[in-house]
Amino acid sequence: MDNRLEARTDSGLTVILPQNEYAGQLQSLLLPLLPAGAVWRDPAEGLDGLRGKRLLFAVALDEGGCNLSYYRMLSRLRLDGGLLEGCTGALVVTGVGELYTKDVARDLVLAANLAGCAFLGRPLVEATGSLRNFQVQAQLSGTDEPTALRLAIAELVDRLTAWQSPPPARRVLAIHASARATSNTLALWELVKEGLPETAEVRELCLQNGTLADCIGCSYTACMHFGQQGGCFYGGPMVEEVFPAVRDCDTLVMLCANYNDALAANLTAFVNRLTALFRQNRFYDKRLYGLIVSGYSGGDLIARQLISGLNMNKSFYLPPRFCMLETANEKGSLVRLAGIAGRSAAFGKKMGQ
Repeated sequence: MDNRLEARTDSGLTVILPQNEYAGQLQSLLLPLLPAGAVWRDPAEGLDGLRGKRLLFAVALDEGGCNLSYYRMLSRLRLDGGLLEGCTGALVVTGVGELYTKDVARDLVLAANLAGCAFLGRPLVEATGSLRNFQVQAQLSGTDEPTALRLAIAELVDRLTAWQSPPPARRVLAIHASARATSNTLALWELVKEGLPETAEVRELCLQNGTLADCIGCSYTACMHFGQQGGCFYGGPMVEEVFPAVRDCDTLVMLCANYNDALAANLTAFVNRLTALFRQNRFYDKRLYGLIVSGYSGGDLIARQLISGLNMNKSFYLPPRFCMLETANEKGSLVRLAGIAGRSAAFGKKMGQ
């Protein structure tokens, strides 16, 4: 057995396992991979007393991609915004079928994050029923899919138990695709900036001009080759300006206007094109924040896209309550929202702590 699968020292880890008919299988998978002294918690018996702990959420889905105990836990998290204050988390989600593992994970991360839990970069190990999502990892490791899954869980547990929060934000990069003259999103950013410490260096990049080509999926070897050179096959502003700015920052702020329940096209292209840089640079020590302004509703949908694209896939660290969600439709209406100046300044102050 690979020595990474051996028992590790006590780390105060708490495993939260919602019960169903498949939870026992997931528990058996996890048991040999956890550090000595790990505590198991059934959320049906309560979620109090978890503040400040390191949490591994473990969710087993049934044939329909559901777990009723998990959904009761999700409701509790959404109702109590301070339940997980000071916690740091990661998660393992398994399914019987091929769908819904990541969907469940995104919902859980957003709810727990808004309840005060930070999440590692790349906090998720998901296993579909066939384990086909582990074929590439198995090939790269020269092993089979079940072993590749166990190794992935062991690596995640190692990072969770050893994790140290990054230092306060000092080099802040804000990315947007909005027109300053009409954007409520940029108006919100201006208010948030007032709460940042004077020591923070702030840089803004606008991706609105349409020159940012989206990724069209080079082969792995081609992407790796250009990533090793610090660039991308398609070059342009992404390589010349955006890549260096991302490498230099310690905090990334995504300024997201929500008009169609999705990230703007250029912001989506930004996330996709980061793959070339990610091949050679993990972003575990870079914080991710989101300012999301919706004309009507649906800001949580954008928050989930940021979580899956930049936290789960591109490895940015997710601080507690990483996003600020506001609703403002008409031009200039954001600054007239009740209490907006105080909320924004407090969010900016939190970013600098």
